Amino acid sequence: MSPDPLDLHHQGMERVIGSYLLETEDGPALFDCGPSSCVNRLYEALAERGLEPRDVRHLLLSHIHLDHAGATGVIVRSHPDLQVHVSELGAPHLVDPSRLESSARRLYGDTFDTLWGELAPVPQENIHIAEGDVLGLECFPAPGHARHHVCYLAQDGTLYAGDAAGVRIQPEQVVLPPTPPPDFDLAAWQGTIDEIERRAPARLALVHFGVADDPEPHLRELRDRLVRWVDRMTESATEEEFTESVRGDLIAAGADLDAYERAMPFWQSYAGLKRFVEKRGLSEQ
Repeated sequence: MSPDPLDLHHQGMERVIGSYLLETEDGPALFDCGPSSCVNRLYEALAERGLEPRDVRHLLLSHIHLDHAGATGVIVRSHPDLQVHVSELGAPHLVDPSRLESSARRLYGDTFDTLWGELAPVPQENIHIAEGDVLGLECFPAPGHARHHVCYLAQDGTLYAGDAAGVRIQPEQVVLPPTPPPDFDLAAWQGTIDEIERRAPARLALVHFGVADDPEPHLRELRDRLVRWVDRMTESATEEEFTESVRGDLIAAGADLDAYERAMPFWQSYAGLKRFVEKRGLSEQ
């Protein structure tokens, strides 16, 4: 049975950010929690499933980007028994989120508080390094989108993918790779796709947004688009050209343009791609 995402209604819009409730060998857990600006909606969604926040024993984080993990400290502050599982690279930024917040405020400016809300520290004693067997799920590194990204494969074949399997706003068919700075790496992401394919999941639980029941063609499209986007950037595409190209692909497919752009702002993907090709000297002069 496919998991059903908890829609966090980010900025009042459906199908932008989701969280997943799953049963583990040590009770209920959440996969990703979204930003603090969505905490009240997260609690409402749990209540719709017959749960109170204190009933959730564990939080499994894919990575520490604010749309996936921004609410962690706020939730733990209210529910101090919650155990948080995160990659070794991500853990220090939960304990002390000051650098993460400073960087994000430079990026988002005056919109930071409205978009993401409060970032609160997580006590070290609540944090567990996510690797190997985590509560009966297989956790493995999944870099490419971010160095601190991990995925969790459940025994029923569901891959809780975070951003490692890209963005696909169900029931749309278009798969887009979010490539924000500073960590986007094409080879690393291709390796992550290899690792996902090797495990042959039955379905992909996407935070942006919903469950994809066709992993093989989904991952194939993700891989192809990653290469096409990097190739386009090596031709020195401008931000406007890149953005209009992505929008054109979505419009041609009849996809929900607004939902995709809210889930992964195209200007961010452009910035990450540009940084990647310039750092490696790939762009045409």
